[in-house]
Amino acid sequence: MDEDHGISDRGPARSSPRDSLFLLANLTGADGRSLGRARIRNLSASGLMADCERHVAAGARVEIDLRGVGNVSGTVAWSRDNRIGLAFDEAIDPQLARKPISSGTAQPLPDYLRLHQPLGRGR
Repeated sequence: MDEDHGISDRGPARSSPRDSLFLLANLTGADGRSLGRARIRNLSASGLMADCERHVAAGARVEIDLRGVGNVSGTVAWSRDNRIGLAFDEAIDPQLARKPISSGTAQPLPDYLRLHQPLGRGR
């Protein structure tokens, strides 16, 4: 850390609170080609940090498919090895990515999927 200016080696200063989490998502380049999977380490309304399957250069335009949110476009703000910081074009609600995948409404199973209990024997 630079003692005189408070600059660290972590990249640009962040303005949004971040949620630490672990999500897998698909990363796509601006040209539509797959850039592989990204393991999201933290997420905020304005961006994320992720480990990627391959190097993605700073300044690259990408789209990431976030569970519960959908496709989000942005620019790679920084890149070190296979880790990136992505700044979103538009703010998202990061809590949507934390919601369970199911709709949350329990629906009864059809009869053919239920385990059938043997009929009671006269006791």
